[in-house]
Amino acid sequence: MSRLSSPATALAVLALGCAPKSPASTDSGPAAAPVVHTWTSGAAGFDTHSHWVDTGAEVVVFDAQFTPALARELIADIQAETDSPIAAVVITHPNPDKFLGAPAFQELGAEVVASAATAAALAGVHAHKQAYFVGAGMFTAESFPALPAVDRTFTGALTLETAVPVRLVELAQGGVTTTQTVGIVGDHLFAGDLTAGRAHAWLEGGIVDGAPAPDLAAWDASLVELGGLAPDTAWLHPGRGEALPLATAVAEQRAYLATADAVVAEHVAQLDDPLAALMGPEAGAHMAAITAALASRYPEHTLAYLVSYGVYGLALDHAAR
Repeated sequence: MSRLSSPATALAVLALGCAPKSPASTDSGPAAAPVVHTWTSGAAGFDTHSHWVDTGAEVVVFDAQFTPALARELIADIQAETDSPIAAVVITHPNPDKFLGAPAFQELGAEVVASAATAAALAGVHAHKQAYFVGAGMFTAESFPALPAVDRTFTGALTLETAVPVRLVELAQGGVTTTQTVGIVGDHLFAGDLTAGRAHAWLEGGIVDGAPAPDLAAWDASLVELGGLAPDTAWLHPGRGEALPLATAVAEQRAYLATADAVVAEHVAQLDDPLAALMGPEAGAHMAAITAALASRYPEHTLAYLVSYGVYGLALDHAAR
């Protein structure tokens, strides 16, 4: 296994399935980016993509899945494709489907890498999500995945010293959560749920002090920053949905967020007592109505169920205003 660089050498700069391989670099020289592979959970894991690249000497994975069991399915897929050892798994942002599977990789000796901000956010997100899933009867306190440790943190940027360099860039603002890392391998970018290629987005927001705190302005700013990290024709591999050219993915996601914000604002404005309505016994019906309205704007988008589960964060934000 190749050693990964130290921070001092960093550049400044829930059913299971397997998705088709993503578009690969057309370069063929020694420094060509490796082929990108994508493994996808089913709805039990929130239809989450984990992308991985084989440098020829080691494998680097982006996002660890929702549970160690799902992560082991991902690992089995990797090991069926290559003999290269898994060197690292990168957590792109602090959502549970990105980090709870990390211990399965550590069992193999892989290093878990995240920005310092992401690492600091994990405990609060874990506590919030454990309370929710246990309260909903989907897990017991004992069966909910444990909070994983992060082996390496960084601030700003880090380059993993692998056979093909893997550059990690921490964006200046958050996005789908409070903090966001982008991985760059050749002409391929990995940004977790910052974009959802022609699929519906998770609109809960980051978890701050035990409550959702969506910030669409920060998310939009992060999309703009993302678009400047590579040429427009680079491939962006999202946390869900289709891989798309970078410029296309950024433009479509920005438009989607603006539409989602308008749809939620319109629904909340019709309520006499928005907070009471959205937190009372009819809350589910309101989330279903918002989901239906947004789905009607994007009839070709997949995974509308994610709006049903996640839009409460954005709706409560509007109601609180």
